[in-house]
Amino acid sequence: MTERPYRSLRDAVDSLHFSHCDVLVDYDSYMNSTHSDSPRWFWIAVLWSAVGLFEATQTVFVMRAEGMQHAWVALFFTLLLSWLPWALATPLVLRLGRKYPPAQWRRLSTWGVHLAGCAAVGLIYTAWVSLWEELFNPYALSPGPDSFAQLWLHKFLGGLLAYAILYSIILLVGYMLQSREQLTRQQTETARLNEQLSKAQLNALRRQIEPHFLFNTLNAIAGLVREQRNDAAVTMIAGLSDFLRRVVQDSDKQQVPLDEELEFTRKYLDIQKVRFADRLQFTVDAPSELLVAQVPSLILQPMVENALKHGIAKRVQGGAIRIAAVRSNGMLRLDVYNDGPGLSANWENHSGVGMANVRTRLKSLYGAKFGLTMQNRAPDGVEVSLSLPYVLGDSEGNTP
Repeated sequence: MTERPYRSLRDAVDSLHFSHCDVLVDYDSYMNSTHSDSPRWFWIAVLWSAVGLFEATQTVFVMRAEGMQHAWVALFFTLLLSWLPWALATPLVLRLGRKYPPAQWRRLSTWGVHLAGCAAVGLIYTAWVSLWEELFNPYALSPGPDSFAQLWLHKFLGGLLAYAILYSIILLVGYMLQSREQLTRQQTETARLNEQLSKAQLNALRRQIEPHFLFNTLNAIAGLVREQRNDAAVTMIAGLSDFLRRVVQDSDKQQVPLDEELEFTRKYLDIQKVRFADRLQFTVDAPSELLVAQVPSLILQPMVENALKHGIAKRVQGGAIRIAAVRSNGMLRLDVYNDGPGLSANWENHSGVGMANVRTRLKSLYGAKFGLTMQNRAPDGVEVSLSLPYVLGDSEGNTP
C-alpha cells in the first residue's frame, strides 16, 4: 500500500485541539439560539464548515510551503467536504446523547449504542473520503491511489482513535450545554416561584394593613355614634365605602403611581377629618413631575395613621400633617410630618404593626435599596422619611 506524506485524517487528529475549541464556541452560540430540542442545521453547517475550512486551508498552505506537488484545488475541496458526514451525523449523535446520556455510563446499553454510533459515523466518513481520493487523486499519487476497499479499510482502522475523540467531544459538548439549558430552566422556574412567593408575602402584609385600618375606622364611627354625631358617622361610613371600593379595584397592584397613592391618602384623611373636624389639618406638597413615580400601594396610609394615632389624637387642639415628596440622587423621598408630641426614648420597642409592615414590604420589594427613618423634629413634632428607588410609571414607557 502506497504511503502518503500527509493524510487528511492525520491532519484532523493534529488539529483536534483547535477543532475542540471551535466546537465549544460554535455550539454555545447554537444552543443559545434554539428553543427546541431539534438542532438547527444552520449552526451545524457553520460549525463543520469552519472545521473543514480550517483543515483544508492549513493543509494546503503547509504542503505548498514545503514544496510538495499535489492537485491543490482537488485537495482543498476534498478536505473541505470530507467533514460533511460528521455534519449530517451530528443531529443523530446529539439525539443519542439525549436518549443515552453520558451520565449513564455504567449501563451496557449506553456503551453499546454509542460505540455502534461512533463506528457507523467512522465507516461513513472514511467511505466518503476514500471515494473522493479514488475519483480525484488529490495527492497526485503515481500510479494512483489504492483501491477503494483498501483506502476505506486503511483509513477506518487508522482513524479509530480520532473518531472516538470527535464523537466524545460532540457528546460532551451536547451534554454540557443540555445541562446548562436545564439549569437555566430551573433558575427561571425558581425565579418565577420566588416572585410568586414574594407577591404572596406582600399580599399577606397588605391584607394585615387593610383590616388594621378598617377596625380603627369602625371604632371611630362607633365613637361618633356614641357621641350622637349621626350625620358625621354617616359621612364617615360613605367615605369609608368609597375608599374601600378603590382599594378593592386595585387589590392586584403592588405598586401604583404616586398620584394615585396620594389620592388614597387624601381619601383616608377625609374620613378621619369627619372624626377630628377642625382639629385636623393636612397639606400635600408633591411636584407634578413626581406624580408618575411608582410607589408601593397603601404605603402612606399606615404612616399617616401612625401620625394621627400617636400625634394628632393626643393633643386637645389637634394638629397638622404634612406630606412631601422630593427626588434626589435617583431616589424618591416621601416625608410624613405631624406636629404632635415627640417620640419617647424607647419608642422603637413600642412601634405598631403598621410601621413594621411598612418596613417588611419595602424589604421584600427593594431589598436593601430603601430607607425608613422616624425622628423628632424641633421644636416639636415627628417626621417619618421613606426613601425608595425612583421608577417611572407606565405612562413614561417604563415598567416598575
